[in-house]
Amino acid sequence: MLTRQGVILKSPREVEFMRDAGRVVYRVLHRMQELCRPGMTTLELNAEAERMITEAGAKALFKGVEAPKSRFPFPAALCTSVNDVVVHGIPNDRPLREGEILSVDCGVRLKGYCGDAAVTIPIGHVSERVQRLLDVTEQMLGIAIREMKPGKYWSEISRMMQQFAEGHGFSVVREFVGHGIGQQMHEDPKVPNYWDRKQAKHDFELLPGLVLAVEPMVNMGRPEVEYGDQDGWAVVTKDHRWAAHFEHTIAVTEHGNDVLTDGR
Repeated sequence: MLTRQGVILKSPREVEFMRDAGRVVYRVLHRMQELCRPGMTTLELNAEAERMITEAGAKALFKGVEAPKSRFPFPAALCTSVNDVVVHGIPNDRPLREGEILSVDCGVRLKGYCGDAAVTIPIGHVSERVQRLLDVTEQMLGIAIREMKPGKYWSEISRMMQQFAEGHGFSVVREFVGHGIGQQMHEDPKVPNYWDRKQAKHDFELLPGLVLAVEPMVNMGRPEVEYGDQDGWAVVTKDHRWAAHFEHTIAVTEHGNDVLTDGR
């Protein structure tokens, strides 16, 4: 069903199709967490992800996607973003090092419906402050899951998420946000992880059947980001301090919400 704001609400049957896609995403991300260690390359991780996605009968959402600033279509199944890369890192052959962090974003389409999730993985032992960054970002996503229920407006939740991150001394990325999701990877509405007056006209009510990809992106330093190279894909923090990224695909239900990428 299409709302007056152009948002597509999903039927219970469509939500179950999206859960099937979400299970594939969950398995891939779980496997990436098992494999990540010093010396592993993101190219090796991507190869395993592509194998798993193909074996599941799904298609990688990101592979072949074009973007306004990109010089070529995205070449991989995973976005692999290391340290100060916030999102859209391309897998490469540089070995991961002890103490680094890797954000892995995975999306698939299965039976015509999409699932999308992300996790930031510590490589070996990381510093206490870096681990706190990961914990706070994941807890921000937990706030959204806890608070999402019909009748609420997204601004109520995004304010809480922003206040939580900033209360721990971190900052929230503005330029990249979450999104609606369904038969397409990116649908309306846009789902910010912060709130200001400019966002007021874009606020939306949570309705049963609304499915959102909620994905907080949090920086250790300033919130500003930029493109980090000439290919128009990898987005880095301007101050080159590290960033974390977590994401789930979440359906609003009659009585609360249902996480579709948690493996159930």
